[in-house]
Amino acid sequence: MPDTNAASALLYSSAALDRAGHRRTDAGWIAQARASAEALFVPYWRGRMLIALEPAPQAVLTARPRDAALAGSFLGLMAGRPVFAVDVSASETPLETLAGAGGEFLDLRGLTGTLPAGQAGLLATAKGLLYWQSRTRFCSVCGGACSAERAGHTMLCGQCGAEHFPRTDPAVIMLVTRGERVLLGQSHKFPVERNFFSTLAGFVEPGESLEDAVRRETLEEVGVTVGAVRYIGSQPWPFPASLMLGYRAEALSETITLDEEEMRAAAWFTREDLVNRKQAGFNLPPKDSIARRLIEDWMDEGR
Repeated sequence: MPDTNAASALLYSSAALDRAGHRRTDAGWIAQARASAEALFVPYWRGRMLIALEPAPQAVLTARPRDAALAGSFLGLMAGRPVFAVDVSASETPLETLAGAGGEFLDLRGLTGTLPAGQAGLLATAKGLLYWQSRTRFCSVCGGACSAERAGHTMLCGQCGAEHFPRTDPAVIMLVTRGERVLLGQSHKFPVERNFFSTLAGFVEPGESLEDAVRRETLEEVGVTVGAVRYIGSQPWPFPASLMLGYRAEALSETITLDEEEMRAAAWFTREDLVNRKQAGFNLPPKDSIARRLIEDWMDEGR
């Protein structure tokens, strides 16, 4: 049986962060923490994070903004030190807005597996929160301008008073099995040149349970009926704002009827097929994904 705690080791899932939510409404404490010499800052520039590449990739966490107006959003405490995420996207030359900063702004996803797990989780938290803020500048109720409250965790409409909270879109991702084979697919969204097959996945619809989402998405994408569904673990996925909920699902049928608008290909694979994938000319999903973990856990069960 798969270890349902295995997903806790997934990249982006462990920030080693005490979120200290009770501090968000304490303006005095937040101001004091921000001014402290112990404060850490996570700079964010147009979706990218500040990374020092030498001697090994590391997040730059000590770059205090020169501009006092860049107050930042409180993420929590890391080893007792307050951590703030700061959006410097308005700057054309972002490094000039930072004091003593080294490194460069890079796409977090492009650093697959190279960052320490705790730092990857921290950057994912910062990226998710600041991306949401950038998409919530105006109220979805009345169109009024919104401002950040509760240390960045609420966007408050200055016109109608509506409160908006960080959005995370739940998506199910499932390894469908039948006997000693697994069902993997290739979405049209996957790069053709990488030719990788992955687990099926899809967003949860309003009024739908997670288990029913697993069954619906599998039937829609490949025409296979699913019976028993078992939760394995979850992974934050800030690309841009999802939470991937991992499942194992038992297929009741095996004939594939492809949704050609959604999927490029789908097939059943044995463990031997996956071990010999290079010779067969296909790949598995990136190692930072819960999809890869679900597949590798299944492969390990056959050893």
